[in-house]
Amino acid sequence: MQIGGRITLPLFLFMANFLFSGPIPPFNNPPIEPLFFTPRQFFISAISLGITTTITTTVDQDYVIGQEIRLLIPNGFGCRGLNERTGFVIAIPSANQVTVDIFSIGIDPFINANLTTKAQIIAIGDVNTGAINNDGNLDTLTYIPGSFRNISPL
Repeated sequence: MQIGGRITLPLFLFMANFLFSGPIPPFNNPPIEPLFFTPRQFFISAISLGITTTITTTVDQDYVIGQEIRLLIPNGFGCRGLNERTGFVIAIPSANQVTVDIFSIGIDPFINANLTTKAQIIAIGDVNTGAINNDGNLDTLTYIPGSFRNISPL
């Protein structure tokens, strides 16, 4: 476009080159990496059924007593009655075992199948959830037992 002998650009083209978005941080919304949070999800290698249920994981786990968990057991592993069940950790018999308060008598046994999707035990909750008492959160811990804690090096 030419006005009075000068060539000018339309305003929208001029401004598109000079938009200001504010300060640019060293990183923008880094991806959430599961290894940066504790407790994590673990693969199940065995399940002992009974009045309480004992779950053995393939590696040492980092759950605590009182931690709420969920079981994800795909087809092919047996124990279908425990799929999507939630419960609380009531004991930690060894570094790679947890006992949860899920009644599992009468459920078909666990089969350690070699499938692509593995049976998992996962933690439920984060530091933003949990019970608030009558005094607000003044008398509560700084974190809910077993809640996710950011251990990111970033």
